[in-house]
Amino acid sequence: MSRVIVLASGSKTRCEMLARAGINCETDVPAVDEDEVKQALKAEGARPDDVAATLAELKAQRVSRRWPGVFAIGADQMLEVEGQWLDKPVDRAGAAASLRLLSGKTHRLISAVSVVCDNNQLWHKIDSAKLTVRPLSEAFIESYLDQMGDAALESVGAYQLEGLGAQLFTKIEGDYFTILGLPLLPLLGFLRTHSVVPE
Repeated sequence: MSRVIVLASGSKTRCEMLARAGINCETDVPAVDEDEVKQALKAEGARPDDVAATLAELKAQRVSRRWPGVFAIGADQMLEVEGQWLDKPVDRAGAAASLRLLSGKTHRLISAVSVVCDNNQLWHKIDSAKLTVRPLSEAFIESYLDQMGDAALESVGAYQLEGLGAQLFTKIEGDYFTILGLPLLPLLGFLRTHSVVPE
């Protein structure tokens, strides 16, 4: 447990996930214009998997420059539904629009993680999950957003599976941690080989 690691993210969910798994880390939010990167990659025909991987590495690279000799962990998540990419909603109206779009459909969540040290990517992983949202009534969407408040703006799709968001789904296929935004088990395996977590 001697190596210092830093999470290149302001995500409370990812930070709590690592802490609960026994990983003590610093947090450092990278200055990355995610919208600009996404638009550029989409124009080049990139898949959402590639976008998530690129952003995860870019975030880790940015933070790595400020933390020499430290493992910087970058992560990113993309949501794809019927070929469309969804971002975090910026307001309640956007959250409602996301929920209407997802209603009655199966979408894919892609989570990527990258570990960088001294500007060298040491390891990365991409994983995805499929989630099926039940048909949502307008009354439910309004009630749900009333209860969620600003938390609905903190994740793509306007939901957190670990809380009230569980009510949205009829079926989930994939890893729970990947859905939360970090392929945790493979990451722990990598960290274990570098003595960050015990064997």
